[in-house]
Amino acid sequence: MNQTTTDQSADLSLNGVRIIDTFAEAFPTMATRVIVTAANSRWAEVAGTVMTGYATSVIACDAEAAIERRLSESETPDGRPGVSVLVFAFSAEALAKAVVGRVGQCVLTCPTTACFCGLPADASDKQVSIGGQLRYFGDTYQQSKKLGKRRFWRIPVMDGEFLCEDRFGILKGVAGGNLLIAGRTPTAALAAAEAAVSAIREVDNVILPFPGGIVRSGSKVGSRYKKLNASTNDAYCPTLRGVTELAIPPEVEAVYEIVIDGLAADDVQNAMRAGLHAACGVDDVALVTAGNYGGKLGPHHFYLKELI
Repeated sequence: MNQTTTDQSADLSLNGVRIIDTFAEAFPTMATRVIVTAANSRWAEVAGTVMTGYATSVIACDAEAAIERRLSESETPDGRPGVSVLVFAFSAEALAKAVVGRVGQCVLTCPTTACFCGLPADASDKQVSIGGQLRYFGDTYQQSKKLGKRRFWRIPVMDGEFLCEDRFGILKGVAGGNLLIAGRTPTAALAAAEAAVSAIREVDNVILPFPGGIVRSGSKVGSRYKKLNASTNDAYCPTLRGVTELAIPPEVEAVYEIVIDGLAADDVQNAMRAGLHAACGVDDVALVTAGNYGGKLGPHHFYLKELI
């Protein structure tokens, strides 16, 4: 959801691509990391993919979530292949509710899976009950097991047991880092966005919650329809040229947005830097800018000039 302010008198450039001298504005959230393992990588990825469905934006979803990366057997608590999932929500209560619902409906139900906290107590601000809520599905047949300071629940299911950690660490995260990539052709804009996504996925502690990491329907605050709190970001819609005032030059035919959530501000900044440089390495990119509300949305301001 973006409403960009720019100072076009002081534009910058990177690899010949015009960079608008502006900033992306991000806001604080609560975040957690969920480790999902399974008998093989296919089922781990299936569980992670389904768990992160319909989790693109807190505008309309209960959380923002995506697979952070795939994990080898040496990186997981039970020595099986897995995926790391990051989940973001506005509050600890909302985050816990979203994780319990998504793990219960999408991981517990998936063949051979187990679920672990990826943010231990010493790396988190507080903890919330996840396995402790899901254990009731065991209908009194569930059993608990404690290893060191960590408690796990063993819930009987039809292919054996579903193992889930009792409590998950959460911390204050950052959501809403973004880049707006404008191309002279739709093909160029998409290629540049894809290049940015590939580069960002090499950065630790961040996710791209939208489909394939790319947003075609960037939004602004408010609408002419009173019931909507967000609507299409018309200033970046090329088909509205001549109908409304655009923030893109005449040669731009398509714009894609990259939205980034991270466990810390530095993580989001590193991801934006990687994405910016990758996008500007693609031919026929006209400009890159970012979305903000003039500093009114959140305390995290990522200036593009500091990323060049």
